[in-house]
Amino acid sequence: MKRYFLIFLLTPILIFALTIPNISTYSIVAYDSLMEEWGIAVQSKFFAVGSVVPYAKAGLGAIATQAWGNTTFKEKSMKLLSMGLDAKGVIEELLKDDSNYQFRQVGLVDKNGFSYAFTGSFCTQYAGHIIKKNYTVQGNILYSEDVLKNMAETFEKSSLPLAERLIESLKSGQKAGGDKRGMQSAALLVVSKNGGYSGYDDKLVDIRVDDSKNPIDELERLYNEYQKSFLASSYIRIAIESFREKKIKKSEEAFKRVVHLINKFPADYQTLNSIAWEMAINDYKLEDALDLILKAIKLKDDDGNIYDTAGEIYYRLGNIKKAIEYEEKALKLMPDNEIFRKKLEEWSKTK
Repeated sequence: MKRYFLIFLLTPILIFALTIPNISTYSIVAYDSLMEEWGIAVQSKFFAVGSVVPYAKAGLGAIATQAWGNTTFKEKSMKLLSMGLDAKGVIEELLKDDSNYQFRQVGLVDKNGFSYAFTGSFCTQYAGHIIKKNYTVQGNILYSEDVLKNMAETFEKSSLPLAERLIESLKSGQKAGGDKRGMQSAALLVVSKNGGYSGYDDKLVDIRVDDSKNPIDELERLYNEYQKSFLASSYIRIAIESFREKKIKKSEEAFKRVVHLINKFPADYQTLNSIAWEMAINDYKLEDALDLILKAIKLKDDDGNIYDTAGEIYYRLGNIKKAIEYEEKALKLMPDNEIFRKKLEEWSKTK
């Protein structure tokens, strides 16, 4: 009689759960202790998985909520982390008040790199997780546990920047079969204090592929474009701020990330110009910035913006003659640019 009564109570919950599209997926949540970055990468046969699964806050931690994902876990987890709970304590607290916790799968890494994960007994098989220092991998409706093992092994062996390690981990999971149902969407989120655009927020990387036949490949392609557009300036800023905070190893590593970008895109004049400009306006490693911009000019000698960057660097190095020479070239190529004209006028007064 008790058995039938229990089935009677559970049946409505099971029926309701089956009507909700599960975020059946695999993900990795991780922490880079040197660079103080927290990140999540996720892939699924589910539309716009990035809108549901990943969440992170710099200085607190990162979380992935999936299977029948409970999105309230995102803000709640950060609040609990801010109160001093560790990863395990946070997840236990989240599940305690969730009557449908056996349908949930969640992985979390806190501000100290402590990791914890939970896979409910009602998650569709294969479902499981691997918990390690500084990261956790989890997934459901997978081909096998090899998906998670591959992800963990790849992540541990890699020495790449966190965002790239996360992408490589996803690729490795897919090679082992990934989501049984196939692929559709993927996302990558990495946070670091003041790491976002112009330092206004903490989103160092925030990329989503909502609907694609090859979402991981597309995620990697977008990431490469993102690197050229945003990451160089972020890492230069982080390098400078870390140096001021006397975090010397972090500062050195941040600049290594800049060099990594330069080596990755050596023939991309726009990337070289962007990096050199960011270094110039921050008075950071100006001799290195000059080398970069002269390489950019060799690649593209008809772009006024590149000559303007060269002029800016020479001016900050105290070589007014060269600064004027290059700014004149910039203005000749872009005669309607009033900023170039004003610079030239001001610099000419200091000859």
